[in-house]
Amino acid sequence: MTIHIATLWPDRRTLWRWHFFAGLFCLPFVAFLSLTGAVYLFKPQIDDWIDWRYDHLPTVQSPSPKRDVQAALSAVPQGAFLAYELPRTSQSAARILLSRPDGEAVRVYVNRNTHTVLKTVLEESRFERLVFRLHGQLLLGNVGSVIMEMIASWTIVLIVTGLLLWWPRGQKGLAGVVYPRLGTKGRTRWRDLHAVTGVWASVFLVLFLVSGLPWSFVWGHALQSVENTFGRLTSVKDWEIGAVPAATVIAGHPVGQSQKQPATGSMDMPGMDMPIVSTSFPAEDLVSSLDTVVQTASTLSLPAPVIITPSGSMWTVRSDTQNRPLRESVTVTPDGHVLAHTTFAQKGLMDRIIGYGVAAHEGQLFGGINQVINLLVATGLLAMSSAATVLWLKRKPAESLGAPPAMHSQQYGIIGIAILVTLGLLLPELGAALLILTLANRIFAKFRPT
Repeated sequence: MTIHIATLWPDRRTLWRWHFFAGLFCLPFVAFLSLTGAVYLFKPQIDDWIDWRYDHLPTVQSPSPKRDVQAALSAVPQGAFLAYELPRTSQSAARILLSRPDGEAVRVYVNRNTHTVLKTVLEESRFERLVFRLHGQLLLGNVGSVIMEMIASWTIVLIVTGLLLWWPRGQKGLAGVVYPRLGTKGRTRWRDLHAVTGVWASVFLVLFLVSGLPWSFVWGHALQSVENTFGRLTSVKDWEIGAVPAATVIAGHPVGQSQKQPATGSMDMPGMDMPIVSTSFPAEDLVSSLDTVVQTASTLSLPAPVIITPSGSMWTVRSDTQNRPLRESVTVTPDGHVLAHTTFAQKGLMDRIIGYGVAAHEGQLFGGINQVINLLVATGLLAMSSAATVLWLKRKPAESLGAPPAMHSQQYGIIGIAILVTLGLLLPELGAALLILTLANRIFAKFRPT
């Protein structure tokens, strides 16, 4: 049996309709993600600028992390010790991370010479955390995470249909295919800005979308469920799935509403092979050995920021650098001896793949060049979105959406259907949306006049 080429691929009108509606839904969010992502790209530089005054204090003469923690605890009523961030230089203030009875994490800056509190700030109110939650959750928690995951799913549909529409059909030359014809006027120039810029940016956009999925609420938990059901695809989860409180991220395990009682549940500690259950300790017992542990941590030369947290009767010293392949975690005894050392290379295969993807996504995998490339991609996505908006406004009739009309003869094609089914299976929210659209189309078709 001969299969005609027309039955393999969707016809152009069908592609156009899918591309139009996916773009109408996704492009405002793509522009928003480009803007917030471009800001988050420079998180290290922005953090350094915000905290400049706390890293240019008089050189410390008599450091005592234990006294710094005691000063921080006195500034936060009923606060419980979470972590000590290793100062980067001899002029840096101590950063003490505490949890309040309501579960909120507080960052306290302490002068290491005078052991006086310089500043307290809620961890979730810090600029970088606000941008992070805005970018990934729209400040709506898990609801926002689900929304952004839906947008990411439909953006992949937008990319696939856009590539099929862009694919040159008998066109000669590279103008309008590989580079935009900026010398032209009117619709052609805007079309090229949209299509050509979109094609180049889409290569990176797919990587951004895929590397961001493990953080999302539905897909991240689905990956976790597959791991728990079929085996250790990942060994240590050191990324957030959905909306995770800052205190949990810092401590590496769930932090309860009150630190007076042990919290229930567990979360894998970065660099540890076994889950650590949140346990309460009197503050004086927690910090009594901190001076010795900090001295040991200072000799390990881990990439900053280095977080020191209590882990049962031991301490965990871990690097939380955004360049995840450089992360290491060390278990230290209260008397300062190294008990275990875990590196990125010891993680599971899926962990390493996700680690590389997230580091590249955040612009930290290979330094400043990574930031510049991601910034160019973000700029290209903004240009592509803007050009699409101009094209839509130019062609749409007044008081009409301007959607391409459906044709009775439209063809989805075997390959088109296969792509949709594959994407629907890999992306749960897209799959659910496609099922709803299919059912709705069949229902409305019964009442549509013939």
